[in-house]
Amino acid sequence: MSEDTSKSPSLLDSLIPMLFLIGLLSLAVYIFGEDASWGPNQIALTFSSLVAAMIGLKNKVSWDEMGQGVMKSITQAMPAIFILLAVGALIGTWVMSGTVTTMIYYGLQLLSPKIFYPSVVIVTAIVSASIGSSWTTVGTIGVGLIGIAHGMDMSQAITAGAIISGSYFGDKLSPLSDTTNLAPAVSGTDIYTHIRHMLWTTIPSMVIALIILTVIGISHTGEGNIAIKEETLRVINEHFNTSLWLFVPVVVVIVMAVMKFKPFPTILTGALVGGIMAVIFQHDQIVQFIDRDDLSEPLVMIAGVWKAMYTGFTTSTGVDTIDSLVNRGGMNSMLEVIWLILSALMFGGVMEVTGMLTKLVSVLLKLVKGTGSLITATVLTSFGLNVIASDQYMAIVLAGKMYKLEYDKRGLAPENLSRTLEDSGTLTSPLVPWNTCGAYMAGTLGVATLAYLPFVFFNLINPFVAIFLGFTGISIKKVKK
Repeated sequence: MSEDTSKSPSLLDSLIPMLFLIGLLSLAVYIFGEDASWGPNQIALTFSSLVAAMIGLKNKVSWDEMGQGVMKSITQAMPAIFILLAVGALIGTWVMSGTVTTMIYYGLQLLSPKIFYPSVVIVTAIVSASIGSSWTTVGTIGVGLIGIAHGMDMSQAITAGAIISGSYFGDKLSPLSDTTNLAPAVSGTDIYTHIRHMLWTTIPSMVIALIILTVIGISHTGEGNIAIKEETLRVINEHFNTSLWLFVPVVVVIVMAVMKFKPFPTILTGALVGGIMAVIFQHDQIVQFIDRDDLSEPLVMIAGVWKAMYTGFTTSTGVDTIDSLVNRGGMNSMLEVIWLILSALMFGGVMEVTGMLTKLVSVLLKLVKGTGSLITATVLTSFGLNVIASDQYMAIVLAGKMYKLEYDKRGLAPENLSRTLEDSGTLTSPLVPWNTCGAYMAGTLGVATLAYLPFVFFNLINPFVAIFLGFTGISIKKVKK
């Protein structure tokens, strides 16, 4: 049996790759701005992985061990990657079918600019709570709401922040959500105790977020840009058929999600239904999209749906801003997002297998004195894991394993840990550009993570509420030894 000759990394060893990554990412943002996530960040993560690997080799960790760590990290994220591809296909067929433009059409007539932002939060929260998936909510309802924001001349960055806030609020409190089941499982409590305990941090955070968004909406002058609204409605009428029947793909996705079908088949089915609706309602658009005289009409329809799934839909309305809304989607559009995720997971895998991740956390534990500092350390660790490991599931599981014994030692009920894991591990994941969630949100909504980040009020506020309750002792449950 071979003897393990590797040695534990020092604190300096563990900090070098992190500081190197922070330096490169900062430089990428300075040079490329919001475009940093579409290439520069991937290069930064790749070279930071190399630096971490060099330190691993110095500490006698073999290339094979680090390679296995990277593969394990990537394997855990494969479901998310397949969901990304399915969402790309769904957006392509939903745009071509007129499902997205129908949502925009009716939304422009029903919603007022002054209540638009809080309305977005409420709608996405209800849908997300019903289906238990922030990703599915953003990839369906969220895409339509971004289009409505354009037609009202509202900020797409604030709208994206409102969409994500509502989606994560509903996801967090839904017993159908995977993270809502994962956090109590890791911590040693049951899901309903976990959900009840989360209300202490979740409800105040959402109330504050809604107040802020309402104030922003009320301060919006007038009733939006009437010219843009009228032009958007005119172009939709001229180029797309609109009908309530085009909400069928949305209903299918929601029903399948409520019935607990997995996200990948649910979203892919939604894409297929969108393609069928395109054949029924947008015949002329498909013919123009394919532009093939050598194919029979049935083959042109099949080719249209097929192509929309892999390249997205393209058309020309004569209005550039509206073309940017309807010329999108396709699995191809998600390849850069997947590249970003793979690069981040490579870095996280090397950091974990070399022990540098554990070393950084052990330093935080030494600073823990009371309940408030323990919850603060849990929040910082979960957020740090979202940055380093680039996956919310790893952030919840690893932080849960690292802190469970400490919570037990201090006589704290396990629901305190499970709640904090969600308040930080789940909610900070879309705030990191290269995290699977951050990359997904940016790729799906077409708004850069750094652009929407200041406006995801619910996700930004919740971790601070958790820390505040930790230091005040409010709602902190204890168990008798």
